[in-house]
Amino acid sequence: MSRIGKAPITLPKGVDVKIDGAHITVKGPKGELKRTFNELISVKNDKGVLTVERANDERQSRAMHGLSRALLNNMVTGVSTGFNKVIEITADSVGYRAEGNGKAITLFLGFSHPVEFPAPDGILFANDPKTRTITISGVDKELVGETAARMRKLRPPEPYKGKGLKYSGEKIRRKAGKAGKTGKGAK
Repeated sequence: MSRIGKAPITLPKGVDVKIDGAHITVKGPKGELKRTFNELISVKNDKGVLTVERANDERQSRAMHGLSRALLNNMVTGVSTGFNKVIEITADSVGYRAEGNGKAITLFLGFSHPVEFPAPDGILFANDPKTRTITISGVDKELVGETAARMRKLRPPEPYKGKGLKYSGEKIRRKAGKAGKTGKGAK
């Protein structure tokens, strides 16, 4: 039995789940999410506790069991508290900055032109120029992570000076620059 798959999901206050066969809709104070699960998986709601069960012990069913429970838990967490990712503009990046909030953000990343980055539906940006961070928030964990990855891909941190966009807490592997003339054989 999958350890993750057999763990129950307790619904927080204000979260409502509608199960229609393989189609599941989760509504909460932050929004609404819908997903269609594999037919090998069944979800039961018993007085505010969701359980995920599989049809048989075949390899495909076992693989879908833990995955379906994790996706359902992410839906419940998303509509109740939401998800966010923080992107940092490295401090030693002179001239790198972001402007705007809400549905679109303009990034100045050392290119000859500013980069307009519109937010997909369900995503909001919060820019803090003092700490040089951009917070990406939404109810869908998958969409928040994808948006953060697309933004970071515009100018990933380079290994010599570390300039670029990075996730909060990400370690940049730094390289040594040119050694230069050290006196050995230099004239």
